[in-house]
Amino acid sequence: MNDYFKSIILQKTGASSLAEKEVIQELWSGYGKIIRIDLENSPLESVVVKHVQLPRSQNHPRGWHTDIGHQRKLKSYEVETTWYKRYTKTSMARLPRCFAIESKHDETLIVLEDLDKAGFPLRKQNVAWEDIDTCLKWLAQFHASYLEKVPDGLWNVGTYWHLETRPQELAVLQDKALKNAAVAIDKKLNSCNFKTFVHGDAKLANFCFSKNGQVAGVDFQYVGGGCGMKDVAYFIGSCLNENDCERLESKLLDTYFTYLHEAIGEKNETLENEWRPLYRVAWADFHRFLKGWSPGHWKINSYSERITAEVIKNL
Repeated sequence: MNDYFKSIILQKTGASSLAEKEVIQELWSGYGKIIRIDLENSPLESVVVKHVQLPRSQNHPRGWHTDIGHQRKLKSYEVETTWYKRYTKTSMARLPRCFAIESKHDETLIVLEDLDKAGFPLRKQNVAWEDIDTCLKWLAQFHASYLEKVPDGLWNVGTYWHLETRPQELAVLQDKALKNAAVAIDKKLNSCNFKTFVHGDAKLANFCFSKNGQVAGVDFQYVGGGCGMKDVAYFIGSCLNENDCERLESKLLDTYFTYLHEAIGEKNETLENEWRPLYRVAWADFHRFLKGWSPGHWKINSYSERITAEVIKNL
């Protein structure tokens, strides 16, 4: 990290010195790092820094080295900085505090609260129902916070798999019925009357858990407008096997909508009646992306195939 960025961190945190403790993770395709930084003589023991650096060479894990992908990633980091500058204060759902955002040349620095130190040190790969319940409550609070808001400066349509941003994955999709239905699925999902902001990448790995059952969400590169069912379907697919996805579908949706009505402050049956049937449409929409992007992916299963076939039939 350059001296200028280090000086920004010192200035914004009041620290006398800093030390890079660890790299938490590399950003996708070599676009930088997320680093934990220890601070001296600051009210904060540490901060987490997202340091975006444009790569000198493309290094996509699955071989998608294209200008479309590059431009999408560039915009995603612009969206994330806008998100932290303008929108986080109105969220009912727990987010990391943002202490500084700075850009210089082809690098961007986002200085964030260290959620480990704030009481959210746990990351989970396997979840109990209580964990799923907590994350559904987080999503409901998040969606309620931005209901009917205009995503100015964010993605007009949130999620990283939005059809308009994924023409190459559609082009190579071998499932002809799904390929032919892709535009209609996208239109049905994105023409709903009730819109909110979706997180856009609400997988289990982007939730930080506390020891007493609370949760905070991170990673807002693909936040934007849309139907909340996109986040719910994607989250469920990230943490349950196909049998549990099917077995628990009604319970999952009942739980989410109970929390959504609670967060809104009233039971909005019109919203629920519109969104609930779109859960499977959202599932089919992500399935479309996945089958083009990585046809052998573990998330492609018989439940997803059946749901998608049903959605196509009902279009």
